Amino acid sequence: MIYLITGGERSGKSTYAQNLALQLSDSPMYVATARKWDSDFQNRIDRHQQERDERWTNIEKEKYVSEIDFSGKVALIDCVTLWLTNFFVDNKNNVESSLEEAKKEFLSIANQENATLIIVTNEIGMGVHAATEIGRKFTELQGWMNQFLASKADEVVLLVSGIPVKIKG
Repeated sequence: MIYLITGGERSGKSTYAQNLALQLSDSPMYVATARKWDSDFQNRIDRHQQERDERWTNIEKEKYVSEIDFSGKVALIDCVTLWLTNFFVDNKNNVESSLEEAKKEFLSIANQENATLIIVTNEIGMGVHAATEIGRKFTELQGWMNQFLASKADEVVLLVSGIPVKIKG
């Protein structure tokens, strides 16, 4: 089962996804995809870690989530935007290469037996038009990856101002 949880920044996606994971399992996995870019980002990571208690198994994996055994587990992957950023930066802002690598990684985990994946992503194309070429390229990458993930997901939920709206499933 694949759940895709999407929405804008601070829309309640992570809270919703964590609650869903705890409804589905007494001991879910949390896969953090963030790269520690600076002290501000470390503070954000620390805050998110404090939101999870001893029921969670925390794994940090910047790119190669296929190295994790998800079989028979409930796993929350948070988040696609940060995960894609790692591919985008490592591929020198090449949208096609980044999209190809990310899709390949996703397919390798989606095919694991008896796994329940809850994937958090952002709808960054619904906001302000990016001021830079790199920003516009990343917005395209995010949009194409979101479309791909939504096509593979069993259920898609859009969070709007903390309110979940089921859009697929």
